[in-house]
Amino acid sequence: MTPLLLANMFDFSFLPRYASYFIRGVEYTLILSAAAVLLAIIPALLLALMRLSKVRALRWVSGAYVAVFRSTPMLVQLSIVYFGVFYAIQLPSYRLFGFIDVQMFVPGVVALALNSAAYVAEIFRAGILAVDQGQTEAARSLGLTQAQTMKLVVLPQAIKNILPTLANELVTMIKESSICGTIMGIQELMWGAKTVATTTHLMMSPYLLAAAIYFCINFPATKAIEAFERRMRRGDVR
Repeated sequence: MTPLLLANMFDFSFLPRYASYFIRGVEYTLILSAAAVLLAIIPALLLALMRLSKVRALRWVSGAYVAVFRSTPMLVQLSIVYFGVFYAIQLPSYRLFGFIDVQMFVPGVVALALNSAAYVAEIFRAGILAVDQGQTEAARSLGLTQAQTMKLVVLPQAIKNILPTLANELVTMIKESSICGTIMGIQELMWGAKTVATTTHLMMSPYLLAAAIYFCINFPATKAIEAFERRMRRGDVR
């Protein structure tokens, strides 16, 4: 490693002037990721129920959706949504909270949510299947319909089982959202690092700072999820 490259890696002299890029990038990243995961939950639950349905057409449609979105790159999906769907749909020029451009934010959230729904659907399906079949049989023997059994008995237990995995999906989405800044120019954390690197000609330290910030967000979140999961397992043993 040359002395020039080593100096470039640890040159953070840009921070006093450009710290706001990273602060705003963190805010944008967290809002974008949380909105995408929340938007994905309802479609994912519907997809999971369709996959468990006795109607073959519903199983085929949901299975095809999951297969397509899990088997194609996020970059391709984002490009189709942004340059295709939202090229035809004109969104109003408006800024949420003064810094979120709706014309870029909405396509980013939709693309991330469509992708996340395919994975969250499998999480829901696994959680539903993990509920003991005897619970369903007991509910039906008490006179509950299939829909009531799913709503009142199965889903509450399934949601408890999948909460840690769903939280992990949010952590994954925080990392996946970086592609939005690269393709669409959304002002999230990776966009801030790229802008600073281009402006200052420091091609290492801005990205190292971005990596450190991602780590500081995701590593503690992952450990918290693991602790929560262990606590839930102890509760099940009791």
